Amino acid sequence: QVQLVESGGGLVQAGGSLRLSCAASGRTFSTYVMGWFRQAPGKEREILASIIWSGGTTYYADSVKGRFTISRDNPKNTVYLHMNSLKPEDTAVYYCAARRLTNTKYPYWGQGTQVTVSS
Repeated sequence: QVQLVESGGGLVQAGGSLRLSCAASGRTFSTYVMGWFRQAPGKEREILASIIWSGGTTYYADSVKGRFTISRDNPKNTVYLHMNSLKPEDTAVYYCAARRLTNTKYPYWGQGTQVTVSS
């Protein structure tokens, strides 16, 4: 069974940086896509970035392009979201998710980690 555990959230001032981690377990993820999402109060969940575990091809939403970077550490089975130049509007619960390359939807989700950016 796939398990995803996020960590690294917290309170940061505007302009600051945070690194979120997503520890994945339960199977071999070489044929998976890992994604980072967020959901702010009253807003829909949005995808921020994704990475194909094998090969490392990445995708970024326009809202975070140039500020956030997704990466993976294969030996540690961990995916990271490096967030720079944080803004108050980045405040949200951030989720890690996983899907097979052949799927379009993400069936596996972590519990989420809160990121709060103060102005």
